[in-house]
Amino acid sequence: METRPKLRLFRYLVPVVIVLAILFSVRQCNRKQEKPLGHPRDYAAIAKEGILRVATEYNSTSFYVDGDTISGFHYELIEAFARDKGLKAEIMPFMSFEERLKGLADGRFDVIAFGILATSELKDSLLLTTPIVLNKQVLVQRKETEESDSLYIRSQLDLAQRTLHVVKGSPSILRIRNLGNEIGDTIYIKEIEKYGPEQLISLVAHGDIDYAVCDESIARAVADSLPQIDINTAISFTQFYSWAVSKQSPVLLDSLNTWLTKFQKEKEYRKLYKKYYTR
Repeated sequence: METRPKLRLFRYLVPVVIVLAILFSVRQCNRKQEKPLGHPRDYAAIAKEGILRVATEYNSTSFYVDGDTISGFHYELIEAFARDKGLKAEIMPFMSFEERLKGLADGRFDVIAFGILATSELKDSLLLTTPIVLNKQVLVQRKETEESDSLYIRSQLDLAQRTLHVVKGSPSILRIRNLGNEIGDTIYIKEIEKYGPEQLISLVAHGDIDYAVCDESIARAVADSLPQIDINTAISFTQFYSWAVSKQSPVLLDSLNTWLTKFQKEKEYRKLYKKYYTR
C-alpha cells in the first residue's frame, strides 16, 4: 500500500491502537488473577468471575472512539446487558472477522457483539442470538462521472468479471459467490485482512480500489463524509443480524435472548437504535 492511502487511513487506525493499548494494559495487570483460557465458558463461569469478555468490530456503528469517549450501538447494548446482570464488560475491537471467531472458539471471548448474518455455515459452528438489527450488504463504488463510465455498476449483472474487496472471512463472501451463480458469471473476491469496512470504503472513495462490499448501516454512516461514493446497489436482501456465542455456552445464549427480548421493548433500546440507525 502506498503512503498516500496509509495517511488517509491514519485517523481510523490511531483510535484503535489507543483503545487496544489501554485494554491490553488492564488485562496485563489482572492476568495473575485470571484462570488460564483455552475453552469457551458458559454463564455460570462468567458470573463467578464477574467479567464478560466481548469481541466486536471497530467502526462508526458498532464501537468507536470519539475524543475520550467510547461509543457505538453494539458497545452500548452489550454494556447495558452487563450492567443489568451485574457484570463488567471487557470489550475488545478487532478488524478481522476470523480473529473474532477464533477468539470465541478458544475462550478469549464469551460473546461476539457485532451484527452477524445467519449463514448456514455459521449456524453450524455458532449459537446466534435473537435478531438484533435489520441490515443488508451493499456495493460501495464511486459515483458515475459520465454516462459512458465503464467502471460504474448499474445492476448486479454488471458485476460479472469484476473484483469485489471484502474484509477477510466476511459472511458476505458466500452471498457474492451465490450471486455469481445467479447471474451466470464469475465475480472475483479479494479478501483484505488488515483493514475493516470503513477503511475499504475510504480506499474506494479515493480511487485506490474500485469496489467493496460491506453492511449498509456502516456505509450510510460514512456516506456524508465521503460524498463521492455510491452505495445504492444491493448485494443481498435485507436480513436479520445477530450476536454469537460458542456452542458450548447455551445458558449464556438463553440469558442474552431473554434479556434482549425484554430490553428491545423498552424506551432505552428505542433511543439507542434511533441514535445509530436513524440518520
